[in-house]
Amino acid sequence: MTGWPENVGITALEIYFPYCYVDQTELEQNDGVSAGKYTVGLGQDKMGFCSDREDINSLCLTVVQNLIRRTGISFHDIGRLEVGTETVIDKSKSTKSVLMQLFTESGNTDIEGVDTTNACYGGTSALLNAVNWVESSSWDGRYALVVAADIAVYASGAARPTGGAGAIAMLVAPNAPLAFERGLRSSHMEHAYDFYKPDLQSEYPVVDGKLSIQCYLGAVDKCYTRYCAKYNAKSGERFTVESGDAFLFHSPYGRLVQKSFARVMFNDFLEDPSPDYSQKYAGLEPFRDLKREDTYFNRDVEKAFLTASDSEFKAKTKPSLLIPNQVGNMYTPSLYSGLVSLLCSRTAAELTDRRIVLFSYGSGFAATMFSLRVSSDMCEGSPLVKLLGDLSDVIPRLEARKKVHPTEFAKSMQLREDTHHLAPYTPVSTTDDMFPGTWYLTQVDDKHRRTYAYTSLVANQHNTLNTVADAHQLKTAARNASAHQHMQTS
Repeated sequence: MTGWPENVGITALEIYFPYCYVDQTELEQNDGVSAGKYTVGLGQDKMGFCSDREDINSLCLTVVQNLIRRTGISFHDIGRLEVGTETVIDKSKSTKSVLMQLFTESGNTDIEGVDTTNACYGGTSALLNAVNWVESSSWDGRYALVVAADIAVYASGAARPTGGAGAIAMLVAPNAPLAFERGLRSSHMEHAYDFYKPDLQSEYPVVDGKLSIQCYLGAVDKCYTRYCAKYNAKSGERFTVESGDAFLFHSPYGRLVQKSFARVMFNDFLEDPSPDYSQKYAGLEPFRDLKREDTYFNRDVEKAFLTASDSEFKAKTKPSLLIPNQVGNMYTPSLYSGLVSLLCSRTAAELTDRRIVLFSYGSGFAATMFSLRVSSDMCEGSPLVKLLGDLSDVIPRLEARKKVHPTEFAKSMQLREDTHHLAPYTPVSTTDDMFPGTWYLTQVDDKHRRTYAYTSLVANQHNTLNTVADAHQLKTAARNASAHQHMQTS
């Protein structure tokens, strides 16, 4: 290998979300809140959730095995594996070490990486580490595998509708269909107690909602300003909303994403040397001399720029909110569920050579803005066409899920609360309510060692996970499943 690897980025994606969900309209009625509080106020329609059969390890086992099955690569081809998560069930043993069981049969133990934790930012940190590894002298020519996964649960009350769960696996390599734009990455890091989890015996966070929104929007301002400066230094041109073809944001809930896009336009407005008040910025002149830090809760600014940016938002950001709207906040995978949503909503021709700007935020807090350039190769069998083809079953899977009544959802949340970190423990929830090919928890022994099993890949009456899998893939997956049917972590 000579020279710097070119077009390093994401070459394959896999997403996992739970089979069961609760409808947010029904949850509004059940909770006795005003109609639209969750669906309009938060911008959420459905929320996926896990029973006591699923934990962070099982989510990651599922998404990694599905990625390997779909792409057809060998476990030998992975040289780095890093997990980004804030769902910590052990203060020492990493989830990455649990995933190494999938590599046992291949004999591949030469794999760098462990876990990365900082609220919802951990997945992005793992992804940036993977890109840096491939671009470094440490790279040995193999893929880097990044896993972002979390189970987001809240105590009963106003925050519970902002939960969710899921996992994303991403392969990183040179000549990728989604390549990082080198030199266009900006970060902002501060110390804040906006959201944190000090009680290690509970899954629930402590949240300062108002501070969290202020930190999030402030990070958008800082990251976007610095990204624009780097773009200008690299290209000699001014970056604006028009310079990006899609803008994706970490999505605690959909309404905050819409406000964040409006915030980007507000930044463009403040930096525009000669704003056009007759068209684009019509009626916005009174806001010209405002300071960014004084406007986070200014309703007049918010309303004005939500209106002014609405058409651009619908074209460049709303397509990314499909999965966040239907599954909820996944924490570390949230931003990348938006990327999957965007890819599922566009053809190769619509995506080719486009720039996708992404903003990642994790409380505490850490934030980064970066951009991907989509490959222009649309020939049959190209990496871009294959990547899109591998995601063709995402929408059928969303539609095949099982709706659960809010009272049953509440019982499931109470069960998780009562049994969190309990040992010994045998899960009691049914395994019927799972997609084929899902890892699940079978036992926690008196030493907190966890044992997992694997559901059949043969589709049952509840789902259509394998609608795009051919017979050869099913045979290979079944053989792999048999080899790994019962595994134990210690």
